[in-house]
Amino acid sequence: MTQTPAYPIDAETLLTPTDAARALGKSHAGVYQSGEPYHHICIDNFLPESILERVCRDLENMPAAEASFSRAQENLKSSYIPERLPEFTRNLFYAFNSRPFILFLEEMTGIRGLIPDPYYNGAGIHKTLNGGHLDIHADFNLHKQMGVERRLNVLIYLNKNWQEDWGGSFEIWDNDMTRKMASFVPTFNRMVCFSTGSDTFHGNPEPVNHPDGEARQSIALYYYTATWDDTRKEHTTLFRPRPGSADQTDRLVARRAMVKDILPPAIYRRIGSKLRRLGL
Repeated sequence: MTQTPAYPIDAETLLTPTDAARALGKSHAGVYQSGEPYHHICIDNFLPESILERVCRDLENMPAAEASFSRAQENLKSSYIPERLPEFTRNLFYAFNSRPFILFLEEMTGIRGLIPDPYYNGAGIHKTLNGGHLDIHADFNLHKQMGVERRLNVLIYLNKNWQEDWGGSFEIWDNDMTRKMASFVPTFNRMVCFSTGSDTFHGNPEPVNHPDGEARQSIALYYYTATWDDTRKEHTTLFRPRPGSADQTDRLVARRAMVKDILPPAIYRRIGSKLRRLGL
């Protein structure tokens, strides 16, 4: 039996009635804003299935990735920005940056003044190959081009009939990294939305292990607010090892943070990029 999709988007035009989007957001506000240890929600059957079916067809022939990661904390993962993807998928991303979707998110999360990212910095299509994973982390907190604070992530999964023992489940951990609070299998048409901060730890640390070698794929969207000021401390992605696991500490980021704290700002601005090129 076909379920009614949650978000009221037209499968052909990708247009959404604003009032319907706001009403849907209000209907989910209680669940989202009561999420622990930080606000989050999981909504199944989020879009009309035909939309994501077309996205999956678009992704059968991918361009070269904009970014690929192969290190202890983030392995066999690539990302693709929307402007280089086929027209339908590209237009779907534009719909996620539109006023109706922003109002849906604002009503659900209670965060006003959300700003979409026209650069899709770190966002787009994410693809993780068999054996790949993303360790538990808190996200970077500053969008450097726009000077705005990261507040919200939206993930929509594209994986047909995905099973938990195939790895890649999205995990939410408590603020002091002592306990896994929630886990969501990245199955087709499941949406997970959550607030971001310096201690909102999450990831998909269990390696992807699909029996037919299929990759784990998702739509990733990030939203911001104009609340950044000079009292805040910028940080990149902060990885944290799970207790009792073989996860590795991100020593490179720790070294860079130490150097930045020790050096006067004027000197760091002059030599910081050179240090990064040297891997320091």
